[in-house]
Amino acid sequence: MNQEVFSYTQPFILESGSVLNNLHLAYTTYGALNADKDNVVWIFHALTANSCPHEWWPEMLGEGRIFDPSKHFIICVNMPGSCYGSINPLDVNPTTGSSYYHDFPFFTIRDMVHAYRLLQAALGINKIKIGIGGSTGGQQLMEWAVQDPDLFEYIFPIATNAVHSPWGKAFNATQRQAIEADATWKNKMVDAGKKGLEVARSIALLSYRTDLAYNKTQSEVDDDLIEGFKSESYQRYQGSKLSARFNAFSYYALTKSMDSHNLGRGRGGVVQALNSIKAKTLALSMEGDILFPPYEQEFIASNIPNAHVKLILSDYGHDGFLLEFKQLTETIGEFLGR
Repeated sequence: MNQEVFSYTQPFILESGSVLNNLHLAYTTYGALNADKDNVVWIFHALTANSCPHEWWPEMLGEGRIFDPSKHFIICVNMPGSCYGSINPLDVNPTTGSSYYHDFPFFTIRDMVHAYRLLQAALGINKIKIGIGGSTGGQQLMEWAVQDPDLFEYIFPIATNAVHSPWGKAFNATQRQAIEADATWKNKMVDAGKKGLEVARSIALLSYRTDLAYNKTQSEVDDDLIEGFKSESYQRYQGSKLSARFNAFSYYALTKSMDSHNLGRGRGGVVQALNSIKAKTLALSMEGDILFPPYEQEFIASNIPNAHVKLILSDYGHDGFLLEFKQLTETIGEFLGR
């Protein structure tokens, strides 16, 4: 495993018109490029993860796993805006000499892919055998598959969509409102909005999981209990757990990036954009996913030429893409073996 930072010294123009002169991307690689440079697996992480998929997808990556460093050259890049090494709101703005904080430039999903393509060129990669990503990681994957239809041989968009839905945007907006309601949010300090972030995470969890998952893991054994329920403490715990490793500025920025996702923008509509994808495509859905419902993956598969869709059975809804390793491995392996 190698962890590196790619720095781009030329001006980088965002969709908003903002110009960055300090673009940098933290990325992690596993394995090595083969002589033909045709063994690349590009993994795209979700909202609060990092560029180390062995930490959050351990059953998918490693010796003998579906993505094996002895066979593949595996790469994962930390999303711009995230606090795990890529350019983000806590970095110093060279214009002011202080951290960006609230003034961090707006990165769309399309901007992110433009940045990744610079890294791709720097690494001398001309073909990617497999692209895979879940949630907003899948949004980035699909955007890239539209931008460069000849790049990917296979793509596996998981629990994602072609356009971020009004429902998904409403969840994100509500989470940002929770951050904005924190009296510290307007402060230019690292832990501004921390309590708001904890509430935002609690809100997000309700879209990531299902009633089945909560009923299975948070049910009480004491029938006489009238307060202090497990489900409440679980929500508080998950909020504080995230705030200990993430910050409100990155969370705020990345949810706005997710909301910007629309493959059809400036391309004659989403159906036309999907029709342009040439990669062999298997869209994967999660049973009970209320954030990215299975009909969104069915739409993807029905509009990409010769694409397929598969429903992964799970009690965990959207989070199933991080938990149902066995089904994912079997399904992906079967598709690759065709």
